[in-house]
Amino acid sequence: METLTKEKIQIKPGKLFIGGKWVDSVSGKTFDTINPATGEPITQVYEASEKDVDLAVQAARKAFEEGPWKKMSASDRGKILWKIGDLILKYAAELSYLETLDSGKTIFESSKIDIPHTADVFHYYAGWADKIQGETIPVKGNFFNYTLREPVGVVGQIIPWNFPLSLASWKVAPALACGNTVILKPAEQTPLTALKLGEICQEAGVPDGVINIVTGHGPTTGAAIVKHPGVDKIAFTGSYLTGQEIMRTASNTLKKVSLELGGKSPNIVFADSDIDPAVRGTLNGIFYNKGEVCSAGSRLFVQEEIHDLFMEKLVEKANGYKVGDPFDPKTRVGPLVSEEQLKKVLRYIEIGKNEKAKLLTGGERANVGNGKGYFVKPTIFDEVDNQMKIAQEEIFGPVLATLRFKDIDEVIQKANQTIYGLAAAVWTKDIKKAHLLAKELKAGTVWINTYGVFDAASPFGGYKMSGFGRELGMHALELYTQVKSVWIDLS
Repeated sequence: METLTKEKIQIKPGKLFIGGKWVDSVSGKTFDTINPATGEPITQVYEASEKDVDLAVQAARKAFEEGPWKKMSASDRGKILWKIGDLILKYAAELSYLETLDSGKTIFESSKIDIPHTADVFHYYAGWADKIQGETIPVKGNFFNYTLREPVGVVGQIIPWNFPLSLASWKVAPALACGNTVILKPAEQTPLTALKLGEICQEAGVPDGVINIVTGHGPTTGAAIVKHPGVDKIAFTGSYLTGQEIMRTASNTLKKVSLELGGKSPNIVFADSDIDPAVRGTLNGIFYNKGEVCSAGSRLFVQEEIHDLFMEKLVEKANGYKVGDPFDPKTRVGPLVSEEQLKKVLRYIEIGKNEKAKLLTGGERANVGNGKGYFVKPTIFDEVDNQMKIAQEEIFGPVLATLRFKDIDEVIQKANQTIYGLAAAVWTKDIKKAHLLAKELKAGTVWINTYGVFDAASPFGGYKMSGFGRELGMHALELYTQVKSVWIDLS
């Protein structure tokens, strides 16, 4: 992949994308997007107010009700989605650079995982566009009854900062495949790849107003989208506290809502597992993307018989992880996304120490580069009690809480003892045990002898306070369509 620099890609101040045009905000107000590796501004981005959001809603509504998008065949919509996927691959080097620059994730993760996955999601839903259909129903009486599966309308989509472009694709691609129009709000910390996506959509031939991108902060821009009566559905990924606020606000207009929220996912290692792959999977489960992953395996359960050996291998491997410049191909852990997140993670590390958990490695800020970046050393706690805050609250950083267990009944009970239910993993050679755990664990995704595997075709979402609704796969189409029943009297 081509090596890019800020000068080569000419990062410009970020405008709003409304009705097919790049515009300043009504107020002219801007904010900085920060490079987390240096703590220094990358560029300025316009901040959308309620007035800007209203303009975006008007543009999206007009495109949905009157524009060519409504009249376009499903097959032609699919071709546009496929072209978006192709263009993402065409601009992969630039997108990878922007993602790493803005979020701090390593260039390996951006270029080899996030951007290819994003293209794959658009290609996948391109194939669904002309396969969204109703059914005929054999009802009583002399009637012909059939259903239509129609788009919801104007969809507000609020994206988090940990996977800025790939999680945008999880929402944008199925919404467009179903014929909706979109108002996309990227996280204020990481707006750059979403703005590039707007350019890509223009180049792919997406009609004006079908996708609108408004940058800004959650309590202002995001809140304006949620409460706007012209928005028919909200799709949100983020914290459960914000999810609760969205539900409260959306109830005023009875919008459809889907939420993919946090997690405190159990990663369970049995004594009969293959230890070395389990160690690698555990490290990937917690330190991938610096632990800023909603489905991170942040609670490690290790069976007593192998606990000491497993932890010895785990710490040795973790100590070999390079923390540093995210553009260095050898770096395994880049900076956290923001100073706010850095302070939060360091606060939880202190909580773990005060709770008398045993710190095995890490536990402090890492001094990298100019010393102003938001780096934290990979941190492993052992001898954690399931009631400790570091075992129950989502930290969203490279911090692992390790718990011992004796048998299968104990670990099922403890693994489910959380408000969350997003993901879980089980490491064992016993296929019966694996299937039993897959059934008993209250989580939307269960990985067996692996961790963190995703595919555009496989659904993802949570139980309990990890949210509701399923993204990816055919199930995401349910989030962006509604069913109409049609009766015809044949008598």
